[in-house]
Amino acid sequence: MAPRVQLEKAAWRWVESVRPEDIQREHIEIAYRICVPACKRGACRRNCKGNPNCLVGIGEHAWLGEIDENTFHNIDDPNSERRDKNTFVGLTNLGATCYVNTFLQVWFHNLELRRTLYLCQNARAEEHNMDSDYEPRSICEHLQYLFALLQNSNRRYIDPSGLVKALGLDTGQQQDAQEFSKLFLSLLEDTLSKQKNPNLHNVIQQQFCGQMSYVTVCNQCGRASPLPSRFYELELNIQGHKNLTECVTEFLKEEKLDGDNRYFCESCQSKQNAARRIKLHSLPRVLNLQLMRFVFDRQTGHKKKLNTFISFPEQLDMGPFLEEKGIKCVYELSAVLIHRGVSAYSGHYIAHVRDARTSDWYKFNDEEIEKMEGKKLQLGIEEDIAETVKSQTRKPKCSKGYHCSRNAYMLVYKCQREEDTDPMETNVEVPGFLGRLVDRDNRKFEEWCLEMADMRKQSVDKGKAKHEEVKELYELLPAEDEYEFVPLEWLKKWLDDSTVTKEIDNGNFLCSHGKLHPDKVGEAKRISVKAAELLFDKYGGGPRLDGKSSTLCEECVGQRCRVLRLKNQLAEDYKEVTNLVKCPPKSDEGYWAGKTSLRSWRQLALEQLEEDEEETKHSNGKTNGEGPEITATKENLDGDEEEMKTFNEDILCRHGGLSILESERRLVTEEVWSKLRVYFPKAPQFTQLQEPCQQCLRLEREGKENEALNRMMASEQKSSLLNLFQEKNRPTLTKWPQETDILYIVPLFFVDEWRRFIRRPTKTTPVSSVGNSLLLCPHRGFMFTFDSMLKGDHFSGLYHPSLLVSCCVVFPLHSIALLWPDEWEVISRHFLVDQPISICRISGATPNGSSVEYTTQPELCRDCREGFIFQQQRDMREYAQATVYVRKVIDDKRLKDAAPEMNVSGSEAEDEREEPVAKVDGERDPDFSQVGYKPPTPMASGGKSGIRRSTRHRKLRGEKALIVSANQTLKELKIQIMHAFSVAPFDQNLSIDGRCLTDDSATLGSLGVIPESVICLKVRTLPILDLCMPEEGFKGKDIF
Repeated sequence: MAPRVQLEKAAWRWVESVRPEDIQREHIEIAYRICVPACKRGACRRNCKGNPNCLVGIGEHAWLGEIDENTFHNIDDPNSERRDKNTFVGLTNLGATCYVNTFLQVWFHNLELRRTLYLCQNARAEEHNMDSDYEPRSICEHLQYLFALLQNSNRRYIDPSGLVKALGLDTGQQQDAQEFSKLFLSLLEDTLSKQKNPNLHNVIQQQFCGQMSYVTVCNQCGRASPLPSRFYELELNIQGHKNLTECVTEFLKEEKLDGDNRYFCESCQSKQNAARRIKLHSLPRVLNLQLMRFVFDRQTGHKKKLNTFISFPEQLDMGPFLEEKGIKCVYELSAVLIHRGVSAYSGHYIAHVRDARTSDWYKFNDEEIEKMEGKKLQLGIEEDIAETVKSQTRKPKCSKGYHCSRNAYMLVYKCQREEDTDPMETNVEVPGFLGRLVDRDNRKFEEWCLEMADMRKQSVDKGKAKHEEVKELYELLPAEDEYEFVPLEWLKKWLDDSTVTKEIDNGNFLCSHGKLHPDKVGEAKRISVKAAELLFDKYGGGPRLDGKSSTLCEECVGQRCRVLRLKNQLAEDYKEVTNLVKCPPKSDEGYWAGKTSLRSWRQLALEQLEEDEEETKHSNGKTNGEGPEITATKENLDGDEEEMKTFNEDILCRHGGLSILESERRLVTEEVWSKLRVYFPKAPQFTQLQEPCQQCLRLEREGKENEALNRMMASEQKSSLLNLFQEKNRPTLTKWPQETDILYIVPLFFVDEWRRFIRRPTKTTPVSSVGNSLLLCPHRGFMFTFDSMLKGDHFSGLYHPSLLVSCCVVFPLHSIALLWPDEWEVISRHFLVDQPISICRISGATPNGSSVEYTTQPELCRDCREGFIFQQQRDMREYAQATVYVRKVIDDKRLKDAAPEMNVSGSEAEDEREEPVAKVDGERDPDFSQVGYKPPTPMASGGKSGIRRSTRHRKLRGEKALIVSANQTLKELKIQIMHAFSVAPFDQNLSIDGRCLTDDSATLGSLGVIPESVICLKVRTLPILDLCMPEEGFKGKDIF
């Protein structure tokens, strides 16, 4: 079948030879493509949307022929969720909890720990009514129930969300796995120590706790100072090492203490050179070895993963490392925890665990459990994941009994004991109260399996019935002499078994005349009346669109014919009008046309035709003439003119009459105008005898008179207030003028608006009033004292009790102007003043000499003043999303001034240019500013005239803006600074106004950090090294 565009052209090719008034039934049927041949099956790979008779490729192939019953449902076999025989149970990954799942599987396979947890008292579970679901509360209860399910559940995997929620872990954020292990064992140890059974108190210590001591020996006197300590795991540095023995050896290596790191010897009573080492005294039954793969890189300020290959044995002899020699201490590898991925910030955790009963190795990957062949540990696929690292390091060959990994981050060894082979020791029974809970869960699982199987059967039966229906109806679909239209999308959904079949909706296919729109034929299909009757009887809907004359719209076809014919004729008419417009019209027979309209009439006509054509297109189901809203193409024909939407709009005044501007119009002949009217039948028409708009003429005369009055008014006011206009001889509060005891106050906003009017009286509106009420509180009292004005009380605004939330009308105090008394008299005569405001100086004599007091009229409102100060102070301590500036500094160097950064907006740069800035003298390092810089002191209100002081913070080189909140802690701010400056938190010395900020747990509000504060960052200088360091902090709120 021909492409859709070709079908569209063929449907309207007849318009070239047929006028709108000559349209016949055959032309309408061609426009609706009634006679386009139907496609045959196999001829089209997909449905022909331009052909209403094509019924191929709408989804019928899925129903014609034999169908597999599995296609009638999307329900997986419930038996696939069943636990396989002689396998373990997996754990669901809740988003980013794979690290939790790995440790839970390792601890579950610690039989002594599992047996101990089963012995914990759980009165709630023992007394639980089996008619309701059991919901554990404490961590111990959750772990008990989880281990029981892992042991005896019929499910292939279980959901650990109850335990994860009880621990307060964020399921969407991957935490530090090593820190989780430490904190969880500490929490479990504390829980078991509170059990009534004394045999449970020390289980964690017996399983995981070893004894060691830090021994420091003075080189001067030889005195040894041991410091005993317990450990639950050994943290081994792997950088620069190849095998586990080297890592343990370095852990126990002697460390020299000299220089600034000398040791204070109590015998010598002075600092002496010394040697310090770790001595291992006893080892636990389960030895956890943490391989420190995640380290902090000072150079980048971020963590990184060390992808170093480390070799480790299946049997580890720790006897040579113990302080007491001759003790047999052989361990057997029982688990390897793997981190897949090359980055410290992403990846996936899995665990390889050896079954204590059978010695088989299993890989635990969340829900998936895989048994290794031949009772051997196999790490090959985990090592392939890391091959994307840009490293030439090849995997070293391993001897028999050894394994090598670049992704292992924790090794778990279990001490070999004779009793471990005892069947009684390897058999752990689930207590009866937990067994009943597990049996109840298994019954629920079996019920779910039966329910899913029944749903599958129902879906299959429904699908078979639909199959028979489709096979019968599809044969009846091809149209005959009598036909109807139905939506193509509805037919597709009817043939798509995955969606619910709704009623047939033809409403979107209607034109504004309530008939089938010609443009919607490609989205509808022509089917037989018999098939339509069956479909509408079963599914309902409407309106019915049959093939009669009442359905095919003759009006839309005629309108489209007219538009297409005019578009074809436009080029010829354009040439003819261009030639005719050169001839002047005869006397009194011309028509006015806009010059801009004449220059662009071809483009306007094309847009008008496209708009008319758009009106004949689909109207989104609206009838009764409610067509779609048309938006013209936005092209400015002239840079200073607004967009023209219709012809002659440029000579139409705002009153709807002829424009008074003769330079914008010209006369054209009647012949030219008649041709233009064909394309613009609704364009404004003005004959040569038409008079211009009388209202515009009157307004033009009045405007000229008003401009003359404004110029006269501005000249008079300027001569009366010349010093105020030129900012000369201005009074100030810092040095009160001797010639007067009273000054008047007005908003600087009023003065600025007045000066703008004086400069351009014909372009701006005259100022008529002085709005002094902005400077008053709701009680009509003044808001500020003389001292606060003298000091420059630069608060963010004036306090109004009625605006407690927004706290003010933004009107800074430095935005007032002082007036002489004679200037105030002039202001009072020329302007309407809502409330005079004055400040008076009162001199008097006292026993100690003369005194001067200052009062304001209206008087100060003390209640509002106090409320204003309180509100401002509270806002400074209770803010959110405020900006502070962090400035990096260096000791013992000073900068006279610093240049502002150039990445400011245009308005900011303009404000800054109005204030002189000193040039940089000193260090030129763009990453640093220097200690000792003091910003210029802002001038008091009414200072030196002619200088405008910017209130914006001037950002310096080496300074960065951060968004903070008052309830944010100092530690969180240091982390922001680390990302901005690549400086680790422990290398940051922060201060503000000379005060050091040291309490990491304190909030910024309590530390006095307010919006726009400048915080100095002094970096502790240390050599750049890769150090093993603690993580940012574990995010589990309830695990501490």
